[in-house]
Amino acid sequence: MKLRVAKSEDAKQLVEIYKFYVEKTDITFEYEVPTVEEFAQRIKKTLVKYPYIVLEKDDIILGYAYASAFKERKAYDWSVETSIYVKDGERGGGIGTLLYNELERYLIKQNIINVNACITHPNKKSELFHEKFGYKKVAHFTKCGYKFGVWKDMIWMEKFIGEHKDKPKEIIEFSKLKL
Repeated sequence: MKLRVAKSEDAKQLVEIYKFYVEKTDITFEYEVPTVEEFAQRIKKTLVKYPYIVLEKDDIILGYAYASAFKERKAYDWSVETSIYVKDGERGGGIGTLLYNELERYLIKQNIINVNACITHPNKKSELFHEKFGYKKVAHFTKCGYKFGVWKDMIWMEKFIGEHKDKPKEIIEFSKLKL
């Protein structure tokens, strides 16, 4: 298995992974599967500021993880939201662990301090996965998303991967990071 930075050319395989989550789960609150072109643009946009990692085996992508802005205001620059999707049928085999380890490695190099995960609740597997990585539950929002005819709760989990110093180091955009 090989970890690498995603490319826009990966969009077709990533859409196939994501399609399962959009159409069959409430893990994402997205209703419509994005087009390959739209997904390619999402990858390009993310890679300017944040890491977007894929794990592949024999040229088949088995999962992906990326970071995105937690909020748009300058004071939030040291905080990100993380997302991870593993191909249906491949979960539980360590792919998520490899992806999150690699994602955090890059985020630390960028001087990110807080990583946050937004999780549909209940989702015990995701909550336990994040707890294993040192995330702690910090917020619970009640009935804030509606999918498949049901109101869903959402929780936020956070983890610190750096120190909260009086003068934090400037954030290095992923596209400017020396890999």
